[in-house]
Amino acid sequence: MSHLVQSTRAGADAGFALWWVILLALLLKYPFFEYGPRYAAATGESLVEGYRRVGRWALWLYILITVSTALIVQLAVVLFTAFLFRYVFGLPWSPAAVAALVTVLCASLLFVGRFRGLDRSVKLVVALLSVSTVFAAVVALPRADAGTLLPWPLVERHAVALPFLLALMGWMPSAIDISVWSSLWTLAKDRDVGSRASVRHALLDFRIGYVGTGLLAVAFVVLGAGVMHGRGTSFSAQGTQFAIQLVDLYAQTLGGWLRPIVLIAVVTTMFSTALTVIDGFPRAIARSVRVAVRGLDDPGRDDNAVYWASGAVLGILTVVVIATFVGSLTAMVDFATTVSFLTAPVLGYLNLRAVTAPNVPRAARPGRALLALSYTGLVLLGGTALVYLVSLLT
Repeated sequence: MSHLVQSTRAGADAGFALWWVILLALLLKYPFFEYGPRYAAATGESLVEGYRRVGRWALWLYILITVSTALIVQLAVVLFTAFLFRYVFGLPWSPAAVAALVTVLCASLLFVGRFRGLDRSVKLVVALLSVSTVFAAVVALPRADAGTLLPWPLVERHAVALPFLLALMGWMPSAIDISVWSSLWTLAKDRDVGSRASVRHALLDFRIGYVGTGLLAVAFVVLGAGVMHGRGTSFSAQGTQFAIQLVDLYAQTLGGWLRPIVLIAVVTTMFSTALTVIDGFPRAIARSVRVAVRGLDDPGRDDNAVYWASGAVLGILTVVVIATFVGSLTAMVDFATTVSFLTAPVLGYLNLRAVTAPNVPRAARPGRALLALSYTGLVLLGGTALVYLVSLLT
């Protein structure tokens, strides 16, 4: 979602000037995302157990962050997915009704255990979207203003405010919560195949995906810069209109013939994102409750009752909030991504403590370069978050 919404908005509003923000976010947050599959492959545990080994305070701090941000993040993702569903399928229902439909569909797929099959089909469609985006970006590149490649003209014009920069970085490439989900999914995959993946194999899969998301983010920036920047148009804050404008970017660069394919790819991509979020938060909550209540000595699986109960509560609250206050789509996304940015240093620190703990084999711990990048990321991300919080109080 950060690519579809935030990266494209960045290109439309500022041309190429924010490429350095995206690159910096990808670089500074890289170690903390990597520590998810690294820890799981090295120890056979999830990062939730890693937090508990750091201390009870670490586990309860993670639970507090998860509980306080889950609704915000799920609300933004489901809301945008609902707007896409309304537009693509021509549904005359209210956003809340479509959001309920999206939530029920996701829950049903998870209940019948068909996530693996859906995941494979979604990967094909996402690959189609990626190819279309890269090709469209190449076509749009000559239209973009090369002068915006330099960041200082942007600063001189004060064209982009700090809140949007933080929102852009918050989900670039995603919220750091994903690292915990990644560790849980790594363990689930190991159970499916009957063996634990090596650290090298787990990190190779992660790095391929991470580089791919970075390239896709740049492609969306180019697309927004080439089609919309400097042409007197900008993205609407209204969800339905935003969805139309997003799809029209492809039609304007590649031709209307591609529009149906892009419609399917975009809506499927967002549906898979909604499915990931609707599964990820309850999965993390269920594991956290098990570890908090039963400790580290219980090797049993997560409590399904907690998983479905937390998922039901989040789903109901999401629909209720959308029904009572839809508001601006871009404002909702900005708020969710900013919250993710503010919690990133805390979760990043917990990940670093977990992956360098004594229970992690020395050979599997991060090297000096990765540790140096981790500390640099904590200082810069934490410092920026502190500056922003101080600015709100002054």
